[in-house]
Amino acid sequence: MIRIILILALALASINGQNPDPAYGPLEQAYAALRAKSYDQAIAGFRQAITLAPNRASIHKDLAYVLLKIGDNEGARDQFAEAMRLDPSDQHVAMEYAFLCYETKQQSVARRIFDRIRKTGDATAEQAFQNIDRPLAEGIARWKKALEISPDNFSAHQELAALAEQRDELALAAEHYEKAWRLKPGERELLLDLGRVWKLEGRNEEANYVLLAASRGEPARVAEKARELLPSRYPYVYEFEKALDLDPNNFELRREFAYLLLEMGKKEEAEQQFQKLNQISPDDLLSAAQLGFLRLNRGDYTAAQPLLEQVLKGGDEDLADRVRVALKLPQTMRHRGTSAQQTSEEAKSMADKSLKAGYLKDALKYLTIAQENDPVDFNVMLKLGRLYNIMHQDREAIKWFKLASKSPDPSVSKEADQSYHNLAPAFALFRTTFWAFPFYSSRWHDAFGYAQVKTEMKLGNLPLRPYISVRFVGDVRETIGSTLSNPVPQYLSETSFIFGVGVTTLPIHGVVGWFEAGEAVKYLTNRTDVGAMIPDYRGGIAYAKGFGHLMGSSGGFFFESNEDGVFVSRFQDDMLAYSQNRAGYTFGQTETAALLQAQIYFNFNGTADRLRQYWANYVETGPGVRFKVRNLPKGMLFSVNFMRGAYTVNEYNPRRPNFFDLRAGFWYAFTR
Repeated sequence: MIRIILILALALASINGQNPDPAYGPLEQAYAALRAKSYDQAIAGFRQAITLAPNRASIHKDLAYVLLKIGDNEGARDQFAEAMRLDPSDQHVAMEYAFLCYETKQQSVARRIFDRIRKTGDATAEQAFQNIDRPLAEGIARWKKALEISPDNFSAHQELAALAEQRDELALAAEHYEKAWRLKPGERELLLDLGRVWKLEGRNEEANYVLLAASRGEPARVAEKARELLPSRYPYVYEFEKALDLDPNNFELRREFAYLLLEMGKKEEAEQQFQKLNQISPDDLLSAAQLGFLRLNRGDYTAAQPLLEQVLKGGDEDLADRVRVALKLPQTMRHRGTSAQQTSEEAKSMADKSLKAGYLKDALKYLTIAQENDPVDFNVMLKLGRLYNIMHQDREAIKWFKLASKSPDPSVSKEADQSYHNLAPAFALFRTTFWAFPFYSSRWHDAFGYAQVKTEMKLGNLPLRPYISVRFVGDVRETIGSTLSNPVPQYLSETSFIFGVGVTTLPIHGVVGWFEAGEAVKYLTNRTDVGAMIPDYRGGIAYAKGFGHLMGSSGGFFFESNEDGVFVSRFQDDMLAYSQNRAGYTFGQTETAALLQAQIYFNFNGTADRLRQYWANYVETGPGVRFKVRNLPKGMLFSVNFMRGAYTVNEYNPRRPNFFDLRAGFWYAFTR
């Protein structure tokens, strides 16, 4: 059996026009360039090979050594880190990584690795560990003595905290980062340090509100790093409250919290926050305007008037016009200093930053501003479609994908059109699907055909879809003829068109339930064992799930499982269970070969029924191959399987208990 799999793999590679190793070509070029000391070409070759085979530690290691030759220590360090992650048992790579961490100012990482390796008895790691650990321990002791003499020494707290963090004494580091920050609240990088250490300690809740405080306000570098450490979700209200208790003068943080409260409908609490903002910065016109609007809305014109007059006298004409609208005063002509195009570009830039930081609502806000200022920017429309799709608001996503599909840029219009057609069927009132599966079986010396066309109707948000359906089940040979022991001809399929109406559920974690009632109409006039039209009731539960690198993805291993339980009335009200499983390897998509993509795998199948009929009780296993052919419809998939099976019920079985079967066919499906 192993020999068969190897033959299939080699044959597939030959058909596909490529070496079984997808990284073989770039690696060969990289090593040739390395021998010629053409390091730039070697680096390019290794990087291309990593793209094709990202999980191979040896390629990352070879690239790291080339980067060392050109003096790129940080790049080499990162490649050794990836090689160590892929192959943790490679102690030599771990040592290389640790030394480079030490050289590139990542002493705490180097110390941890040396500490781990020295415990295996490695003398070099022991010496390296002591070279790092001893100065840290001495420095910690020295700064502790300094603090005994001068407890409010800011520099001593800061230095002690940094040394303790490098030595993994996290509790000590957190204690002194916090003390240093309270001595100098303006040193906001200490908030970032404190949040990072608390996160390493597992104090995630406390870390989140400290990092939230650090992520709002200046300096921008600290805020950006803090955002990277925060969870991808938007902060909770209590986190804003605790962050403000810690950092009450953080203007940006308080203003964001005020608008959040306003969005939540908590106007009284929002007004309190805007009042504090006005006290912190009386010249901030936006806060003054918002506070004035809130007071005006609750009828306190006396308290609102001085704030709104301040805005009218300020230099922000857009904001002043909003106040004039609220006060029912005539607006002035706007300044022309900031064009709509400039506003759109700034908004797009902010949207990109928000997306990278995981702030989807902020990104949506900025993309909406960009679209309003430049209504014909098709790239923004496409980004809005993607963002709404990520946020599971597919109705909005469809609208933007449809608009973006009109773009004059072919790449934008193609992606938008494809995304639109992927989402549209789920919202159409009617959806029609068609599938066909013809195949040849050497076991029966026959070609079979199964097909269905089905039109579903969407019932609002209900999880059920009624449908009408026409199925076809037939074969070429029709019958295996009569024998002395069984004078009645045995038909190999239902040889019928089955017209039905039914209902199906929406998929829930890969599970679908369905039931239909209809009439089976035979197409063979000479078949006498059934009537021309017979009632047909069928239904069941189906489960389908795939893991790993499935067809259409990059190369790698995969596993698929299809489990079905089916009731069929025409088979004596029988219940049948099918289990089909495949495990194997998916080859990456090719650009020029005849095959677009292919898989080799091994089958593990089983079938059983309630009535214990021999033909419905068997297990089978064997190798197979599936592939897509370039220039044919994307919904078409060819397969060849060689199976060895055994019946599990042999009572009344006229055939041998074991069988071989070579099956070849194709699957084709589409939805409209």
